[in-house]
Amino acid sequence: MMYMKKISLLFALVLLLQVAQAQKVKLFNGKDLSNWTIHGTEKWYVQDGEMICESGPDKQYGYLSTNGKYKNFNLTLEFKQEANGNSGVFFRSSIEGVKINGWQVEVAPPKSHSGGIYESYGRGWLIQPKPEDEQWLKMGEWNTMRIQVQADDVTTWLNGHEMIHLKDEKIGKGEGFIALQIHDGGGIKVHWRNIVLESL
Repeated sequence: MMYMKKISLLFALVLLLQVAQAQKVKLFNGKDLSNWTIHGTEKWYVQDGEMICESGPDKQYGYLSTNGKYKNFNLTLEFKQEANGNSGVFFRSSIEGVKINGWQVEVAPPKSHSGGIYESYGRGWLIQPKPEDEQWLKMGEWNTMRIQVQADDVTTWLNGHEMIHLKDEKIGKGEGFIALQIHDGGGIKVHWRNIVLESL
């Protein structure tokens, strides 16, 4: 009887592990831009297992959006900024041309509010990190960002440090894809890797 209980417990643990793994999705496969869509004329490409966005000759805004839509999730990713490094991660967003509507988690040069939330073509900045939390960005090095979105609640972390926590009714009603941004102005290059989404 004890043996059967152990077998049943082991089976249950394996099943739970499989369910947890099934909820996690690698949005970037490290090889190409499958399941993503490019918006605009800026450069998006894969090199040495990294996704790279780089300013093109037009020096305009550019976006790379997921083909799927995601509502409630934990998103983790790594980024490394070169030069200006002004970028961002949009969630529950939609786009026409290069006009994007939704919410952006800022990825920007030092002391420019990385981890804060900006509403595109709407209310602008909703929340910025505290000044003392700007120090957690490592310019020119790999950074780990985590974004948790559930109903009307958003929390961001940068390199293990909580940057902001926001509850917002309008965000709670939002729907759409996830997108990476390259800012206008030229001279920008950002590397991305290990983009993993866990549904909640």
